[in-house]
Order: sequence, then structure tokens, then C-alpha cells
Amino acid sequence: MSIEAAPDTELFGVARTARWTAAARARESARPDRLFDDPFAALLAGTDGDTLLRHFHTERSAPDGNPVLPIRTRWFDDFLRASVTPQCQVVGLGAGLDTRAYRLNWPPGVVVFEVDQGTVLRYKRQRLSQAVDVPRCERRTVAADFTGEWGSALLDAGFDPTAPTVWFAEGLLFYLPAPVAAAVATQAADLSTGGSRIAVDLIGTGIFRMRYMRPFLDKLADSGSPWLFGTDAPAEFLRQAGWNVEQVTEPGTAGTDYGRWPQGAPPVDFPNLPRSYLVTASRRPDGPGPTSAGAAAPSDVHR
Repeated sequence: MSIEAAPDTELFGVARTARWTAAARARESARPDRLFDDPFAALLAGTDGDTLLRHFHTERSAPDGNPVLPIRTRWFDDFLRASVTPQCQVVGLGAGLDTRAYRLNWPPGVVVFEVDQGTVLRYKRQRLSQAVDVPRCERRTVAADFTGEWGSALLDAGFDPTAPTVWFAEGLLFYLPAPVAAAVATQAADLSTGGSRIAVDLIGTGIFRMRYMRPFLDKLADSGSPWLFGTDAPAEFLRQAGWNVEQVTEPGTAGTDYGRWPQGAPPVDFPNLPRSYLVTASRRPDGPGPTSAGAAAPSDVHR
């Protein structure tokens, strides 16, 4: 069964999921043992975000929600804190209602580019103007569609491909068809000079095969925001896009559980489990990566 959009939103399909994740950040921020504090999340989520949070809560979910979402946000926060240096460029791909430009302490001279659909960026501007619209760094928004040409729009916004860049794509790639996801990773590599870094999250194909995941996946599809792409070789996915992979981890592994995943990560040699991968990589020093869109091996792609 599909869920109707609330009257206070102009976001639809994948764009609307940004309000769901904002509501999840608001819920985490209200915990006494919170992994991060996002004081703007509740404002951005609105009543529709709370509706979506309940809608996507399946009977197998923990009472306090899916621990992957707060772990993922904290992991990306830690990556950015460790990677961004003074005068650095930061690019959020599919930035959605991300508020890191407002809530993280950035080094001097940092420029954060937020790339997403124009409707999402306009909604965020309108909502944040009700509270605060003074980011802690220089913030530039880039309205673009990842199924089309987004690199030129980023360049038009003042992005410098000769300067080291820190990229992050949180909750983006699995909403895209496999060739488009590969093209996004490749385009980021092509726009990056040596010393640039990237962090992404990916899902394994077991998510599409596990029976207990079906109600959640059906809810995503009925809401116009299906998950389309998964890979069981996340390192190879980024390598073929032109990146030198540094780390592949999962929620629950040592250093990536934050006290929220007491059962530990599933064994790496156990097939068909629903996996979430957190991957970091750096730009190869030997020049541009491949420019074709086909960066995922056939066995990596959910069809």
C-alpha cells in the first residue's frame, strides 16, 4: 500500500526519503546516548518525516529504529572530520537534507558543495530560514539530476578540479540504476586530483533476496523510491570507477558499531545476508579513471 504525501511537503519519490532520514536523525539526537546531535533535523523532517519514520518501521525493526541509520551518519561524520583540511573542497552527492554545513566544526576556508535535486535544495532553504541560515563554512548548492549531466553544474558553481576534494555520498547510490551509480562514482573520480578522498555506502544483493526484507522493500517501491542497485563487491565497484580503495567495513565491525550493534557484523563468508557497506577510497595518483559508465561487474548488480 502506498502512503500519501502530507500537505506540508513538496517532495516526492526519492526526494521525499530525505525527510525520513531527517526524522531518524531527529530521533537519534533526542537520545541521551546519541551518536551525533543534529539540532535542525526535526525542523527539516516535519510531520511528514515522522509519518515516514512510522511507515518504514517494519515488525522486525528494533523498537528504537534501525541502528544502521545513526551508525551510518556518525561514520560519515567521522570520515569528514578526519579528511577535511583547511581550504578544502567538500562535495555532498545527493546531499538531501544533510545539515553538516551547519552542525560540524569545519577548518578555515572550507567550501561545501551540496548536489541534489532543485526541489530538495529549495525545500531545505525554506525550512532552515525559519531557524538559522548561517552555515559554519562557505556553502554552495548545486541543483542537478544524477541521471543527467551534473559535473558541469558543479563546475559552474565554482568547483576546482585541480584542488583536493573530499566527496561523500550517503544514502544515494542504491536508489540509482546500476549504470548511473557507476557513472556517478566515475564522474567524481574524473573531477578529482591526487589526494582527494571519497566515502560511500552501498548495499549487498542479499538484501533483495532475504524474505524478511520484502515488506520494507515493497514499502520503498510503493512510495516511489525503490532500491535499484546492490553489489557484493563494493571495493571492486569503486576501483573500476577510478578510486584506490582504503577501507570496506560494515555496521557491527570493530570500530563501526558505536555500541549500537552488540551482535557484531555477520561473517564475511556467509552469503545472501542483507549487508550494508561503508567504503572509503582515495584518488589514484596516476591520472583519470575510466570514463565509461559500466563500473560494476555483472555479478555485482541486482537485476
